[in-house]
Amino acid sequence: MPKKIAERKSYALEIAVFISGAVVLIFEILGSRVMGPYVGTSVYVWTSLIGVILGSLSFGYWLGGKYADRNPQIKTLSLIILLGAVSIFLTTLIKDITLELLLSVIKDQKWCAFFASLVLFAPTSILSGMVLPYAVKLKLKNLKLTGATVGNLHALSTVGSIMGTFLAGYVLIPNFGTTRVLFALAITLVLVSALLMPNWLKKTRVGMILLLFFSLFVHQQVLVNEVHEGFIDVDTEFNRIWIYPYTDETTQKPALRMRINNENSASMFLDSDALVDKYMEYYHLAEHFNPGFKKVVMFGGAAYEYPKVFLKRFPAARIDVVEIDPQVTALARKYFRLRSNPRLRIFHEDARTFLNRTEEKYDVILGDAFKSNYSLPFHLTTREAVQKHFDILNENGVAIVNLISAIEGEKGKFLQAEYATYKAIFPQVFLFPITFPDNGEKPQNIILIALKSTKVIDFENDDPTLNGLLKQHWKKPVPETVPVLTDDFAPIEHYVSKIFDDL
Repeated sequence: MPKKIAERKSYALEIAVFISGAVVLIFEILGSRVMGPYVGTSVYVWTSLIGVILGSLSFGYWLGGKYADRNPQIKTLSLIILLGAVSIFLTTLIKDITLELLLSVIKDQKWCAFFASLVLFAPTSILSGMVLPYAVKLKLKNLKLTGATVGNLHALSTVGSIMGTFLAGYVLIPNFGTTRVLFALAITLVLVSALLMPNWLKKTRVGMILLLFFSLFVHQQVLVNEVHEGFIDVDTEFNRIWIYPYTDETTQKPALRMRINNENSASMFLDSDALVDKYMEYYHLAEHFNPGFKKVVMFGGAAYEYPKVFLKRFPAARIDVVEIDPQVTALARKYFRLRSNPRLRIFHEDARTFLNRTEEKYDVILGDAFKSNYSLPFHLTTREAVQKHFDILNENGVAIVNLISAIEGEKGKFLQAEYATYKAIFPQVFLFPITFPDNGEKPQNIILIALKSTKVIDFENDDPTLNGLLKQHWKKPVPETVPVLTDDFAPIEHYVSKIFDDL
């Protein structure tokens, strides 16, 4: 083999290993965005993704080493990488229909996440795992340099993975979206395959690239049509967001809904700013528990459904909204009639970091921050976080937090834990189940209200609307079998998963 060709193929191996390492980590991170709209982004989803991909990579290492020892040819490595491109392409085509089918068959979301990871991400990961041992075999020329050769290629693969991680999180997902990045990964692997064997199956590779570009074009046209028809699908730094029109079941009025990671995050009537989500009416109980309040902070903005109503209802008060995702706020401004107001301040940061650093004092705290599958971010549920809530409230301050849980039984474990946690800090804690006020076994929106004051509360109000809300007060004892949540121990997803056991 001429020296220049040998050098070119030597460098091609390094490039192939580096890019394959980058692709597999980008592919893994994209996995959370692919599955998020269907099974959420809980710890179970990440556990399934990481476990399946690591297991598949391990099998790929074994398989690649076995085949490399039998017949080490660069043409075979080129074919493995080409098959990886095909696998990513097929994953892109079948991801939505596969997840919908699995959801219809498997009710337990933990197992649904596992099998979705297995079907969608194992094949590509196995093929990616085969690249490194095969490249090592092709690279080995001197047994005395085995350690250096293996170390160098493994380091290249790892550096590629590191770069892929930052590239996915900082550049690709926020700017291009999930499907386009998947197509780009497939095209990249086709090009790497061609780099290894530029003359082998040239027409096939050119055809594949043209097919991928055509598929990407078709996908873009579908997205344009969907946006035109009112459906919007956006990837942000933090979330996968869907926005679409629908008809509200209660009023039969046309409305617009925002779903974040497949959760009903907020809605808006097209003809008014009246509240669509009735649980938000319970935030008005701040008038009853702390009359004359002036300063409010709300954790979780989404479509800013409640802050818009708040600004109209309480003209003498101001509200700060802490929303982690700035693009959620941008979408609320674009599609949900959010307008600037001198009495509205918006902070784009994690609610816990806000709690840790703020020196502000508030009369009311409103909680509506969710992660996925009905669960709050764990670090907002713990004793340490609740203590921060207590500390930033004024003397007669009140915290009003939206939870989704049952009260009694196994499905009430999360509520019981959170209730115990608030009771450990606040002198008075009350519950208001919204849909089934007399049935503690039913999962539903439950408003938890915690008072800093020890003053005895009267559950009557002259305002008929507030009085009706107060009548939902849960008077039965709450089971005390679940320990207080802490930063060290807060199994939120485990508790919340019990809600889905019989759904």
